[in-house]
Amino acid sequence: MKLTGAEILWECLIREGVDLVFGYPGGAILPAYDAMTKYPQIHHVLVRHEQGAAHMADGYARATGKVGVAVATSGPGATNLVTGIATAMLDSSPIVCITGQVPTSVIGSDAFQEIDITGITLPITKHNYLVTEVDEIAPTIREAFHIAKSGRPGPVLVDIPKDVQIAVTEYEPISEPAVVPSERLVTVATTDEVDRALALLEESERPLILAGHGLTLSGAEQELLEFAEKRQIPVALTLLGKGTLAEGHPLCLGMMGMHGEAHVNIAIQEADLLLAFGMRFDDRVTGDLKTYAQNSKKIHVDIDASEINKNVRVDLGIVGDLKHVIGQITERMQPAEHAEWVNLIQSWQDDRHLRDIYNADPGGKLYAAHVIRDLWKYTGGECVVVTDVGQHQMWEAQYYHHQRPRTLITSGGLGTMGFAVPASIGAKMGLKDGEVWTIVGDGGFQMTMMELATAVEQKVNVNIAIMNNSYLGMVRQWQEFFYEERYHATPMGSPDFCKLADAYRIPNMRVTRREEIPQAVEFARQQTEGPVLIEFVVEKHDIVYPMVPAGASLHNMIRRPVAGAVTEKE
Repeated sequence: MKLTGAEILWECLIREGVDLVFGYPGGAILPAYDAMTKYPQIHHVLVRHEQGAAHMADGYARATGKVGVAVATSGPGATNLVTGIATAMLDSSPIVCITGQVPTSVIGSDAFQEIDITGITLPITKHNYLVTEVDEIAPTIREAFHIAKSGRPGPVLVDIPKDVQIAVTEYEPISEPAVVPSERLVTVATTDEVDRALALLEESERPLILAGHGLTLSGAEQELLEFAEKRQIPVALTLLGKGTLAEGHPLCLGMMGMHGEAHVNIAIQEADLLLAFGMRFDDRVTGDLKTYAQNSKKIHVDIDASEINKNVRVDLGIVGDLKHVIGQITERMQPAEHAEWVNLIQSWQDDRHLRDIYNADPGGKLYAAHVIRDLWKYTGGECVVVTDVGQHQMWEAQYYHHQRPRTLITSGGLGTMGFAVPASIGAKMGLKDGEVWTIVGDGGFQMTMMELATAVEQKVNVNIAIMNNSYLGMVRQWQEFFYEERYHATPMGSPDFCKLADAYRIPNMRVTRREEIPQAVEFARQQTEGPVLIEFVVEKHDIVYPMVPAGASLHNMIRRPVAGAVTEKE
């Protein structure tokens, strides 16, 4: 059958299982939008800014495990996607971004709204395409989806000039799977690799598993559980690894790194064997590489060969799919106990309770840590939480205990402020029935708060919890510790968030006292259609403890004082 390039685009997306796209129209992508009217099985979400489209596609992908799709026009429409694409790239999130481009006849002439978006996004995509022939659309879309979701997932961009969208050709659906000539995926470990891993395990008395985001991407949570329990090995989590092992499990220690648990960081430094599963040893996890886990041997398993020995030299690197590799090792390894090691870590963990702000007298103030722990309590720990970036992000990681994978969605690698609101919309639209809470600071919220209109228009039932401390809190914290308390450009004014919600016809509440939190959570949960906004007016001068200063050794943490637990600032 003869179809236009634009029609072929939608035919191909439907064949890839797409029924939801996030986008914003414009001249160079208008043929595709016009053709979309013939495909009612695809629901289009009109965002208020293209960055929101990329984050929504990302949130959808992280919540569902499917490929998210964002659509934009050429020029500024395409460049507005860039932050969202980079966010997805650093966190290995599978999205496909489709952009319009000026006609092929004027490419390179600085035509109106022309930009080399494939050149711009080359470093922040797994792959990208400029489609110059209408017959290339179908195989390109098939290949783009395959690349986005295979191996280590990531974003792919497809740029389609306007004349290619208008051109007509014979279309025949592609039935065979995509083949990428340069792709050489290794999924299983060799017998020698398994033998070497078993030998290192047998030699170890203080082993520790470092569980990363790759476990969720592989669907290897059950394999991790069986491995840890069979060998009785404690498990430390990266930020994006939260939920890979239930945080109520006795072997789960909590989060590692710059704002991780003190006992976890000490355990890493004292371990004699680290088993790094699907994590990349980034600087926020390791601290000073010269002093990182000097006494341990290291096994690193990852689907991406480029991660092995990139930051930390390891004794055994295994390139493969975690679900297969962990299963291979578990099948052959003998059961073991490490009671002395586990008890030692527990003794370090006891110190946390003496320093925990949650156990301190708040003195009538409302602290974000209290809000987040109470949110965990009153939701039963069962909801999906989407956070923005900053202090609240770290408090969420410390105080909301996740029991299942894909229940914490956050920007880890890029640290993108403005991520939470649009990503939570995408997550909720993908999950449909799941309860979704957005935890966001007053700074990050104002970066993408225009997407409230999208949530209202689409009747997306997401609960938005703003932690309003009238500061760029994490930057202010660094200024306090390292810049002699020169709080320049961090005090932040904001609109009246509740009146803003009123303007969007969004049910809302303001909370200033801790005893109001249960009522606020119940108020939000009673709303069944459309978003809800709760503003929590929290302590301005709070600090995330512990903290490993940038470039410091992992064990050299700044900890909250035992007495008082709260740093007072007037």
